[in-house]
Amino acid sequence: MNNLVYEHERVDDLQINNLKIIQNPDGFCFGIDAVLLANFVKVKKNSKVVDLGTGTAIIPILLAGKSKTSHITALEIQEEVADMAERSVKLNGLEDRIEILNIDLKDAKEFLEANEYDVVVSNPPYMHQKGLINPDDKKAISRHEIKCTLEDVISTASGLLRHNGRFFMVHRPIRLVDIMFYCRQYKLEPKYLRFIHPAYDKKPNLLLLECVKAARPELKILDPLYVYNKEGEYTDEVFHTYGKTYMEEKDEFYE
Repeated sequence: MNNLVYEHERVDDLQINNLKIIQNPDGFCFGIDAVLLANFVKVKKNSKVVDLGTGTAIIPILLAGKSKTSHITALEIQEEVADMAERSVKLNGLEDRIEILNIDLKDAKEFLEANEYDVVVSNPPYMHQKGLINPDDKKAISRHEIKCTLEDVISTASGLLRHNGRFFMVHRPIRLVDIMFYCRQYKLEPKYLRFIHPAYDKKPNLLLLECVKAARPELKILDPLYVYNKEGEYTDEVFHTYGKTYMEEKDEFYE
C-alpha cells in the first residue's frame, strides 16, 4: 500500500465490501452526491460502463464493488487526479475491471467506440465559469465548467451509448431546464427524475436523472430523498444507501 499512497494523501475506508479510496485532503474529495449517484445507477451483469469526469474514481470503484459489471472506463482530464484514481483502482485490485483514461471527455470518440456502451454515468461540474477562476485549480475544475460544459457531457454520453443505453447523472436543480434541453437535443430521453433535499424543510439542492437513448417520451418523478432528519442526522434511507453492498440490475429495456 505504501507504494500507492503519497505522503500528503490519506486512504479512506468506504465501509463497503472492503473498498478503499485514496484522497488528497487539500484537493477536491468526493461528496454525498457521488455516493447517491452510484446507488441510483442500475446495471446488468457484464454491462459496459463509462464514467465521464471520474475524479478519484469513487463512482467506478463503488459500481465495481457492488455489481457484476464487466468493465468500466473512467475518463479524467486532470493528470494528478487521474493518477490518484488509477492508484485507488490498484489498491482495490480492480485493474481488470476499471480502466482510467487521462483524457478530455470531449476527445472520447478518439479512444472509445461510438454507440457501444450500455451505461454512461457522470457527476459533472455544476457551475458556470464565472469571474476570475484559476483554470489550473483542481477544486475549480471539479466545480465549474472550465474544461467541459453540460452540453459536452450530454453529447459525449449520447455518442457513446448504444440504442436503449442509459445515462445517469447528478446535478443541481437550477440547471434543470438546460439539462432537459440538451438531453432531448442529443436523443437522451429523460425517464426518471429524483430531487434530493438536504432536510425536510429545505428546497432540493441536487437531482438524480436517468435517461434512455432513443426512447419514447415519458418522465416519472420519483419520491424525494431527504438527507438529514429533524435531529440533524442522516435519514434511514441515506444510511441504507451508504451501507448498501449490492447494485440493482435492470433487465427490461425501454422502447
